[in-house]
Amino acid sequence: MKKLIDTYCRLLGWAIVACLAVMVMLVFGNVVMRYVFNSGITLSEELSRWLFVWLTFLGAVIAMHERTHLGTDMLVSRLGVTGKKVFLVIGHLLMLWACWLLGTGAWTLASLNTESRSPVMEAPQSLFYAGGVVFAASSTVILLYDLWRLLRGELSEDELVGIRESEEEPIDAPAPVK
Repeated sequence: MKKLIDTYCRLLGWAIVACLAVMVMLVFGNVVMRYVFNSGITLSEELSRWLFVWLTFLGAVIAMHERTHLGTDMLVSRLGVTGKKVFLVIGHLLMLWACWLLGTGAWTLASLNTESRSPVMEAPQSLFYAGGVVFAASSTVILLYDLWRLLRGELSEDELVGIRESEEEPIDAPAPVK
């Protein structure tokens, strides 16, 4: 399962790169078109906005997997292993509830907007809200997998704290040069 989630997040990373590349090309192209040719790319603004929303949701899934969301561990890091486990379960249950709220809200908005079309691209508005559904479903799987690993005793003590310190070096980082 870990390999599947890692592969999925790697694919999401490539999708984010593609979204960002298209956004840069559209916005840069639109700026050049406006200043040089006194015209523009009609769908540039709308498509860029849609890609930005999707980029944000997909990036949040990767951040959930890598435990890089903002957080504080001032209390939890000082607890023993049992306390860390209890707070991890509480935190994951709260995040699952938030995923439920976001997922059902995004699903409702997507369902209500299946017949609505975007003004410029004429694409179904439901695609805009589907990013929230994808985030909620993906994050739910990641959270449930973490809880499953906790119940099986597969989480190390370092993984019991739900965030990584910003001062910590990434796992693959080379040693500092003196």
